[in-house]
Amino acid sequence: MIRLKITYLIMFLWAGCITSTAQKGTDFTEEVDSITQRYKHLRNKNQKTVVFTGSSSIRLWEGLEEYFPGHQIINTGFGGSEAADLLEFINPLILDYNPAKVFIYEGDNDISYRRSPARVLRTTKKILHRIWTEFPNADIVLIAAKPSPDRWHLKRRYLRLNRKFQKYANKASRVAYANVWDVMIREEEVDDSLFVEDGLHMNEKGYSLWYEVLKSHLN
Repeated sequence: MIRLKITYLIMFLWAGCITSTAQKGTDFTEEVDSITQRYKHLRNKNQKTVVFTGSSSIRLWEGLEEYFPGHQIINTGFGGSEAADLLEFINPLILDYNPAKVFIYEGDNDISYRRSPARVLRTTKKILHRIWTEFPNADIVLIAAKPSPDRWHLKRRYLRLNRKFQKYANKASRVAYANVWDVMIREEEVDDSLFVEDGLHMNEKGYSLWYEVLKSHLN
């Protein structure tokens, strides 16, 4: 009986390692290349831009540029990404566009992939350090991890991450924290009317709420 339990434990741990490896090993090269081609005409060192980047909640924001007229907006979101992926591709996704301000949405997938909030913050700090090394006057907006029906069981971990983001932003210069979490909660539960059928990605109503939070950081 003991031997059988040990066998099951080994199989469980092995399966977890395979899943983690598969998630970590995602190749974003093709998607990043596509983004690079889309915005290659904007690589003008004399022209300041506002970069929105991060995972699919940014990538799927249709008409993002239209929400912020008067600004040169670049959307380099890439679906399924973690903070470490953004760090890896920071040149083609952020630095190549001479950013005056960068909105970052990472952490949603990280927590789902069992990364610790502390780890996400450490990686985020590395991203910011890289940005400021080349653009010391760039402003950063850290967008809070959003609640979602699909990942509501992870809400405590997301809230811990958001507290870390907020605490860091309060202490650091040129960093702001955008709290999109609270506006997506209704009667202490996530408002599922803000999401498409998968319960993870937002619909137009959800993005309209994001705009209401983010506009004060840009307009």
